[in-house]
Amino acid sequence: MAERSGIAGAAPRAAPGAWIDGLIGVSIFSASLVATRLALTGMDALFLSTARAALAGLAGAGALLVFRQRRPRGDDVRALAVVAAGVVVGFPLLTALALRTVSAAHGTVFVGLLPLATAVFGALRSGERPSPAFWLLSLCGALITVAFAARGLESRLGAGDGFMLAAILVCGLGYAEGGLLARRLGGWQVIAWATVLSLPISLPLAVVLAPSDPATIPIPAWAGLAYVALFSMLIGFVFWYRALARGGIAAIGQLQLLQPFLGLGVAALVLGERIEPAMIGAALAVAACVALARRFA
Repeated sequence: MAERSGIAGAAPRAAPGAWIDGLIGVSIFSASLVATRLALTGMDALFLSTARAALAGLAGAGALLVFRQRRPRGDDVRALAVVAAGVVVGFPLLTALALRTVSAAHGTVFVGLLPLATAVFGALRSGERPSPAFWLLSLCGALITVAFAARGLESRLGAGDGFMLAAILVCGLGYAEGGLLARRLGGWQVIAWATVLSLPISLPLAVVLAPSDPATIPIPAWAGLAYVALFSMLIGFVFWYRALARGGIAAIGQLQLLQPFLGLGVAALVLGERIEPAMIGAALAVAACVALARRFA
């Protein structure tokens, strides 16, 4: 049966379980940029974007068949189209295009704006009305994250910055729409149906854009594709949409403020990048903003 938590337009109280689910989802998403960079070392950005969506769609279709989920109807289909456009197609494609010209660290600057975008779209779409203190804390957390991530980066703007900003906007909308829809369909059902809805486009394109000689693609690139397809595109959303449905879009969305710091930690483990003391201090400050925002949401 579909999970149900609250009704559309009403923000439920954030239970501890919702925060745990949200943290698991953010932890999974935090490795997405690193995995994308690995995948791009051996494959084209367009193939990567379509292949990850197609693989997630096939896995989602299998889960829906096994658990015999009913087909969405009417307004649910339209909402799923928004989710698919935002998080299945838009964000992966735009970030892949951006990461051809900017580093994962540079992209992290924009990821710091994602919680604010999610909260804004959550307020617009679900009718949630967080307090002024919440908005102030959300803005402070975003500024701390962006300021930390932007240190030492060139200020010159380019096409990659435009792609990343567009990615954040469509992703924030997809998160908010999916969190709202998860209250009716259930958390994992939303992302499963969204990936299935994109299959008629993603699967043929993945076949057409497939590399002519797959054997030449290094194993780390295949590993990156596998991660973003199964974890970033599917498994992470199982926890994330369930958390948004149970705990409120604006409140749970603030957990994304921790994603850049977790992502830098993954980069240190996978790519050997150094963890600076300033990162720990900034992460603690952001964690305090998240904790306080939870109280005032």
